[in-house]
Amino acid sequence: MVLSHPVQYYSPWFQWLRAHTALEFRVFYLWPFGVTVQRDPQFGRSFQWDVDLLSGYEHEFVPNIAPDPGTHHFRGLDNPALTARLAAWRPDAVLLFGYNWLSHLRVVWWARRRRVPLLLRGDSHLLGRGRPPWTRRLARRLLFRQFAAFTTVGQANHDYYRAFGVPFDRLFFAPHAVDAARFRADEAAHHAADDLRARLGLGDRRVVLFAGKLQPAKQPVELLQAFLAAGSDSSALVFVGDGPLRPELEAPAGARPDRCVRFLPFANQSEMPSRYLLADIFALPSRGFYETWGLAVNEAMHLGVPCLVSDLVGCQQDLVLPGETGWVFPASDPAALTATLRTALAASPEELTRLRRNVAERIAGYTYEQTSAGLLAALASLATRAAP
Repeated sequence: MVLSHPVQYYSPWFQWLRAHTALEFRVFYLWPFGVTVQRDPQFGRSFQWDVDLLSGYEHEFVPNIAPDPGTHHFRGLDNPALTARLAAWRPDAVLLFGYNWLSHLRVVWWARRRRVPLLLRGDSHLLGRGRPPWTRRLARRLLFRQFAAFTTVGQANHDYYRAFGVPFDRLFFAPHAVDAARFRADEAAHHAADDLRARLGLGDRRVVLFAGKLQPAKQPVELLQAFLAAGSDSSALVFVGDGPLRPELEAPAGARPDRCVRFLPFANQSEMPSRYLLADIFALPSRGFYETWGLAVNEAMHLGVPCLVSDLVGCQQDLVLPGETGWVFPASDPAALTATLRTALAASPEELTRLRRNVAERIAGYTYEQTSAGLLAALASLATRAAP
């Protein structure tokens, strides 16, 4: 497996794979972000994840010589020793997470020369984009022909590969998932949530929660405007996170004392369950093509929270079904966001109970067990297919 850096969603999956399957694997990391203190420019602060991302499975870090390392540009992952490390380990197949970096393309050409089967895992989609231009379709078709199998994270990702000519029999559903054991409503999380609710003065208000980077693509300003229009004395909006838009949120929120708007700073992984437990509604109103999935939705749903998302959030078709597990609005229509939020806030207690029950049933199919089954099926298919 080749992955840019230790990720709070993937590392627990690797630990699960090692503990529950017979699959022998090693993860080759190309950058130590997340396990060393580094600055995230979108959060505007330095941090490292406070959960164990490295134990329980075999891995190594490959030196990255990029002057500006990271996943924000093509040459940010430049690891010349990677193919030699792969050759020394002698894998039967390589699972590549993404393809938009220099080191990943080196692996593609190395695997082609060595006739090592390649599998691809990504979460790209074409929601809101329409049909890609022919030049892009041609380039992607040529690239995707180098892969023997693809693990799709959801419906929009499946449609993305089909748009570039990937055959049905090379697509294996391995859903995006989070560590369900971490996102559960245990006693400690409930106590922490109760303490937060008291400290924030939320009382018994119905709470809309936003958790993430405060940046334009996630539309926190539009969410605030919608809440100021649709909220009431019996509701509250809580922002969890940091980012460049925080001043643009605090000023108008402070000018409306008739609306309960609260701000909490960036929360590390161990703190997030208590934040979700504050919520009656989790909101992810992202626009553009930034939100390829939205794993925060998985986290919220594991804690029984129905979600309000835009129609451009990658997980929407899989997880957030209008009237069943939450609410959906057109990302380009601020008025629709206001109307949809008003509908969500007006839901009866009985309706919210029904939604929560549906949420639990839906998210039960998005766990590491299902993700692993998809990966193992993809690997099994290699035995009947020659490497490209």
